[in-house]
Amino acid sequence: MLLRKEHIDGGGLIGIRKITDNHQLLLEALPQNQQKAAGEYISDIRSERRIIEWLTTRVLLFELLGEEKIIDNRLDGRPFLIDNSYKISISHTRDYVAILLHKHYTVGIDVETISERVIKLADKFISEEEYIDSSQKVIHQLLHWSAKETMFKMMEESEIDFKEHLHVQAFTPQEKGVFQAYESKTNEQKTFQIHYEILPNAVLTWAVDNEKNLSQLFF
Repeated sequence: MLLRKEHIDGGGLIGIRKITDNHQLLLEALPQNQQKAAGEYISDIRSERRIIEWLTTRVLLFELLGEEKIIDNRLDGRPFLIDNSYKISISHTRDYVAILLHKHYTVGIDVETISERVIKLADKFISEEEYIDSSQKVIHQLLHWSAKETMFKMMEESEIDFKEHLHVQAFTPQEKGVFQAYESKTNEQKTFQIHYEILPNAVLTWAVDNEKNLSQLFF
């Protein structure tokens, strides 16, 4: 079920779809000329969960653009459209698939299921200098992780340490908002404007690497 199709500032397009367990319905939701090839592709996938994620992603992309697009992956795993019509970022979790598109700028999006498991892992990706609101610890830690995943997807770099190289500036989580983050891995030390939202059972973050818009935040 399509939950959101929204144009964002700067020419981007974001979509969120609820995951359904019926892969036959998903297959039928694809353009007819894509169904046969998709059916042949998923026949080689053993994991039903992987089939659902693969199909949901392509159905969502079709719902966003209204035309057939083919997704491929670079050697580092990052997705791209073979016709290069849009930059694309994709994320999926237990309940959702999310896609962010932009014609000109690199984008990143991430969705994470809300779980207390993050507490046990937090010291691996959050530094002592980064602020966590103890009254909403799980949500805040998840937003840190999600934001750093979003940044990672936008950086064409290897060996990125989330704790050492990616940094979230202090903010207090609301239902939705924007906070700043930056990377110290490259000489550019880019700053990112991270948009976030608390969904039912998940957190969502996304960003557009629009240097012009970012500079306007500081001058």
